[in-house]
Amino acid sequence: MSKSGFAKTTPPGGAWTEAAKLLGRWLDRRERVDELLQALPRGMSTAERARCQHLVFGVIRHFGRLDGEVTRLVVHAPRFETRAALLLAGFELLEAGPAPEEEGLVARIVHHAVERTKELASPAEARMVNAVVRKLAARLAEVKPLPKLADAAALAEVFSHPEWLVNRWLRNFGAAATRSLLEWNQVPAPVYARWRAEGPPPDWLKPTMWPGFHEVPPGRWSDVEPLLKAGKIYLQDPATRFAVELLDLKAGDTVLDACAAPGGKSLQIADVLHRSAPDAASAGRVVAMDLAGPRIARLKENLARAHGVEVALVQCDLLKGAGYELREHRLPTEFSAVLLDVPCSNTGVMRHRVDVKWRLQEGDFRKHAMQQLELLHAAAHLVAPGGRLVYSTCSIDPEENDRVVREFFGSRAGGPFKLEKSIISVPWESGHDGAGAFLLRRS
Repeated sequence: MSKSGFAKTTPPGGAWTEAAKLLGRWLDRRERVDELLQALPRGMSTAERARCQHLVFGVIRHFGRLDGEVTRLVVHAPRFETRAALLLAGFELLEAGPAPEEEGLVARIVHHAVERTKELASPAEARMVNAVVRKLAARLAEVKPLPKLADAAALAEVFSHPEWLVNRWLRNFGAAATRSLLEWNQVPAPVYARWRAEGPPPDWLKPTMWPGFHEVPPGRWSDVEPLLKAGKIYLQDPATRFAVELLDLKAGDTVLDACAAPGGKSLQIADVLHRSAPDAASAGRVVAMDLAGPRIARLKENLARAHGVEVALVQCDLLKGAGYELREHRLPTEFSAVLLDVPCSNTGVMRHRVDVKWRLQEGDFRKHAMQQLELLHAAAHLVAPGGRLVYSTCSIDPEENDRVVREFFGSRAGGPFKLEKSIISVPWESGHDGAGAFLLRRS
C-alpha cells in the first residue's frame, strides 16, 4: 500500500468502484453520507468497506478544492459517476502529496481511474478522465502559499468549506480561531472508544488524557468487533462526557434523556448510575425518550447493553404530550435530572460528519435555535424541584448555545432556574469534538 493508500491490486468492482457509485449519488441527490454507506453491498469485506468509506469521506472532506480544480479543467460538466471518478483520483493525488515517495504512483492513479471509468461510464469518458487527471495531478502538486487569515474566499477554497460559513466563523471566532477550525475539520478523525467493562482494557487500546476514553488504532477492527458485541466498549467521542458530567448523577436519581437516539448518552448515564450504587435496586432509573422513527432501532440496541439499572424507552414527541405518554407508561413525570441533547447544526463534529458543511444553509442556525428553545421549554416542565437540567449541543455556534439559554431565562419557563455552570468546548483547543453544555438548576 502506498503513502496515498492506493492499492495496486484493487479489484474491479471493489472499494474504489463502489465509492464512485456512492459519490455519484451524493453529487446527484446530496444524500446524507451515513445513509449512503448503508447502500454498500453486504458481501464486501471489512477491509474493502473501510477503504470505501475512507475514499468517500476524503472526497467530501476536500470537495470544495477538488471540484473547483476539476471544474476549471473540463469544458462540459460530465455525468455524475464520471465526475465522481475525477474527484476520487484527485483525492488520491492529494493523499500522495506534492512529491510522491513511490515512483510511478501518479501514473498508476491515472491508469486506475481510467480503467474504472470504462466500467462505470464509457471509453470516451475514460479518455477524458485520462487527460483531466494528468492535468489535475500537476495542479494539485503545486505548493501554494496559505491565504491571508481574513480572506474568506481563499480560505473557503483552500480548506474546502462554503464561503458563507467561513465568513460566519470569522465574525464569531476571529481570524486565527477560524483558521484553526478549518484546519481541524480537514484532518480525518481518530476513533475513540469508552471502556465500559470491569477490569482494565486491552493494551492495544491507547489511553487518552480523558478518563475512560481510549483511541482505537487503525487496522484493529477485528479486535474491536468482539468488544462491541460483548458491550465492553462503546464508540464515542470524548466530547460527549461534558453533558453527562454536568448532570452530577447520584445513586437513586431518576433521569430523563429527552432526545435520546441513538442512545450513547443514555448508555453513559446508565453506566454512571450503575457504578455509583451498591446494587441495581438503589441505582436509579433512566428513561430514554425520542420520536418514533428509524433511529429507534439503534436506540433499543444500545439500551439493551445497559446493566444494573432500570431503563425504559418512550417513543413520543417531547413537544406534544410527553407528560401524558410518561403517565401511560407508568413512569415519573418529574425527574431529578434531565438531559436535553438537542438537534443542532453539528458544527462541532464536522471531522466526523464530513458532509454537514455542504448540507447546512445560512437560515438553518435560526431554525435550529427556535426549535431548541421550544424543546428547552418543554423539558423544563419535567424537572423536579431542586432538580438539574442540562442543555447540550454538538454545535460551537453561539446562536445555538448561549443565546438559546439567555432567551430561556428571559421567558416565564426560565424563572425557576439558575445557570450553575456552562462549558463551550472548541475542537482546536480541546483536541476532540466541539460541544456546548449548560447546567440549569430548578429552585
